[in-house]
Amino acid sequence: MLGAFTLLLAYQLVGEIITQVFHLHIPGPVIGMLLLFITLIFREGPSPELRETSRQLLQYLSMLFIPAGAGIMLHFGTLEREWLPILLGVLVGTPLVIAITAWLLQKLIGNRQNEETES
Repeated sequence: MLGAFTLLLAYQLVGEIITQVFHLHIPGPVIGMLLLFITLIFREGPSPELRETSRQLLQYLSMLFIPAGAGIMLHFGTLEREWLPILLGVLVGTPLVIAITAWLLQKLIGNRQNEETES
């Protein structure tokens, strides 16, 4: 479990380094997750240890939103001034992300089912 946790943190660190070196406006952990995803595609999936560690971390995912919620309350004045762009972003972005995710999942499941039928 410690090795898998170290691997996850290493990918996050690499993402942070890439963000700092190239002055990107994308969070380092997002780049790290993308790099991990690409690695897992080429390795044909996670190891059992990484899979179990990820499951255990996901059990506590909701706890990670508590500091973000507290941070929002600290910037309540900004929310009062910028409520319209935030609302539009949520109302447009949420259905867009759901649609893109559904389309991508359909393509990936379709490809996997085609491979299984051909085998």
